[in-house]
Amino acid sequence: MMNFLRRFMAGRYGSDQLNNAFLLLGLALIFIEWLTRWTWMGMFILALLFLCYFRMFSRNIQARYAENQKFMRLWGPIAQRLHQASLRFADRKTHRYFKCPQCKQRLRVPRGRGKISITCPHCREQFIRKT
Repeated sequence: MMNFLRRFMAGRYGSDQLNNAFLLLGLALIFIEWLTRWTWMGMFILALLFLCYFRMFSRNIQARYAENQKFMRLWGPIAQRLHQASLRFADRKTHRYFKCPQCKQRLRVPRGRGKISITCPHCREQFIRKT
């Protein structure tokens, strides 16, 4: 059975980040449909899942790769900001974050030091903040 799947998928595109985003969107829409009882949304969800499978089994690898790259150019900065926000949230009890007034660089400073002079390592601007 495993050998059959391996042979079947040879030369096909497979799954990527755009497919994963479509599947997560489909799951979210299924949940929304379940809450709101909007039956018309089922056709949209079905079309979305059909698109996922079409992309996965496609033999036009260059076109699917280009689609995924376009998606990643749009989603990459958003994902990076979400990741940075989650790191700041996890660090919130031990550190404070400030923006440099000169170059807008984000600086991490330990909490509980009182009023301190912070020097931006990027532009060497000094400013005073309470931590």
